Amino acid sequence: MKTLIFGYGNADRQDDGVAWHVLREVMRHFGLPVSEELDINFDDEQRHVHYEFQLQLTPEIADDLDAYDRVFFIDAHTGAVAEEVHIEKVTANFQKSPFTHHLTPASLLSIADTLHHKVPETILVSVRGYEFAFSQSLSAATTALTRQAADIIITWVNESQ
Repeated sequence: MKTLIFGYGNADRQDDGVAWHVLREVMRHFGLPVSEELDINFDDEQRHVHYEFQLQLTPEIADDLDAYDRVFFIDAHTGAVAEEVHIEKVTANFQKSPFTHHLTPASLLSIADTLHHKVPETILVSVRGYEFAFSQSLSAATTALTRQAADIIITWVNESQ
C-alpha cells in the first residue's frame, strides 16, 4: 500500500501551520530526517509513505493522487467542528467556493476521480487552531494537540504495514 501524508496551511501564521508540526512529529517518530525548512517532500521507502507539506491544496495535486492507495490530509480548523482533533473520512465531492484559493480535500478527490477514475481511501485530520498571528510557533493550546494528531497518523501508518 502506498500512502501519502499531506499537510497544508500557512506555517508563518501560527496555528494555521499545525500540519507542518504534526508531519515533523510523525517523521521523528519513525526516525526520519527532519529539517527546519518549511518545505517537506520526503519518501519513506521502507514504509511506502510520502510526506509532503504545502501552503494550500491545488488542483495539480489531484493528478498525483492516482499513485496512492491511501491519503491522509492534515489541516487546521478554527472551531467550526466540536472536536479539537477532528477525523473524518473524505469522499469525492466537488464543492463550489467563492474563493479561488480554497480547495477542499473532497473537491480534490473529485478532480482526481474525473482525471483517473480512481480515488484513494482518504482521511482528513483537522487540528483546532487558536491563534493566527505572524509566527512559526504554535499557540500553547494547539501545541498540546499536535501529539494527539501525530499519534492518530502513526497508528494509521502502522496498521497498514
